[in-house]
Amino acid sequence: MPTALPASMPGPRPRLARVLLTNDDGIDAPGLAVLEAVANELADEVWIVAPEHDQSGTSHSISLHSPLRVSEHGKRRFGVLGTPGDCVVMAVRHLMQDAPPTLVLSGINRGGNLGVETMFSGTVGAAMTGLLLGLPSIALSQTFSDRDNVRWDTARALAPGVIRSLLAIEHDAPTCFNVNFPDIDAALAGPLTPTRQGVGLVEGIDVLPQTDPRGLQYHWLRFQRGPRENAADSETSVVASGRVSVTPLQFERTDERTFAVLTKALA
Repeated sequence: MPTALPASMPGPRPRLARVLLTNDDGIDAPGLAVLEAVANELADEVWIVAPEHDQSGTSHSISLHSPLRVSEHGKRRFGVLGTPGDCVVMAVRHLMQDAPPTLVLSGINRGGNLGVETMFSGTVGAAMTGLLLGLPSIALSQTFSDRDNVRWDTARALAPGVIRSLLAIEHDAPTCFNVNFPDIDAALAGPLTPTRQGVGLVEGIDVLPQTDPRGLQYHWLRFQRGPRENAADSETSVVASGRVSVTPLQFERTDERTFAVLTKALA
């Protein structure tokens, strides 16, 4: 069984100087409003730099072949016509360059980012971009069973303690954590639990052809999801059991078993 982390760490809780918030659901998404309320408990200064529109599924991508347009939505609040990764780069290297953030928080995503799906997630991609820029980063997602009734109250209640716990853990270098909250009442949720990525729920990707009013064809892409075999210490299994999952992520994705086979075969 995975080892649970304490819900909160003992000792004083100093406030952070400056935190950057972003997401992939867009600057007007309800999850971002929840994250802003959470961040205001933790930091003296909260900046929001988020996509103007939904950028789900954009992964770690950044825009190299199109200009980025930034609009101001209020004090320390900016919308970017670009990807979540673009938002983090624009914030750290431009909008906040004189006083960079001490932490990047991405989310709170509407829906879980579990298993293989984290590879496609703009929420996780934004956090990993923060890591690339040398900043500790946390991606946060709220799972749901009913899209019209997401338990934002669960994420709102649990996120401050989760973030404090992760920040209190000493690391040799900046880290990126992927956090998923279970689809249950916060009072019933189990502890913050270390997890591995695992397989998740994605089985494949469908192409859905459609025809527009002029008779021209267009297409939608859609993930196929279903129950898959996941280890007990995977994100999917832990969240399904009602606990909060946290997976440490890295850029290194080499398949060590195949690397060994390849090395032997090509020796």
